Amino acid sequence: MKAITILQPWASLIACGAKQIETRSWSTKYRGKIAIHAGQGWGQWQRDIAFTDTFKNVLQFPILGKYYGAVIAIANLVDCLKVVGRISLTIGDQKRVAAILENDVKVMGNEYAFGDYTPGRYAWILANIQAIDPIPARGQQRLWNWAGDTAFHGEGE
Repeated sequence: MKAITILQPWASLIACGAKQIETRSWSTKYRGKIAIHAGQGWGQWQRDIAFTDTFKNVLQFPILGKYYGAVIAIANLVDCLKVVGRISLTIGDQKRVAAILENDVKVMGNEYAFGDYTPGRYAWILANIQAIDPIPARGQQRLWNWAGDTAFHGEGE
């Protein structure tokens, strides 16, 4: 199964279902099952972000010192779309910023806050996200092959 290493707290945001788009500087043609690997590093800057209101209000389980260096979720990578711009919207009396993807979909709210939607980057669209008990694994850069738990192989690969 393909896997991608994502730093905390973003990996846990995916695992708990709060983040369904992973942003990257590069695209992929791969579609199918993907293991979400929480990166080993857990620096102070990551802790600081994890405890901001936007993040801690949606994280459903403690991640400090527990969910890193392991595969923590399985998902389906269903699309990869280029970020083509940003717009400011006024909704009622509130101003919001939204990213515009190449299919004219707008990304806003927490999903926008949880990614880097700089134009020219790519939005990896995830579906059917399933949190799993952490399975220790050594991460890698870019997409990599995970030969972890065979219980997850076969479906949608």
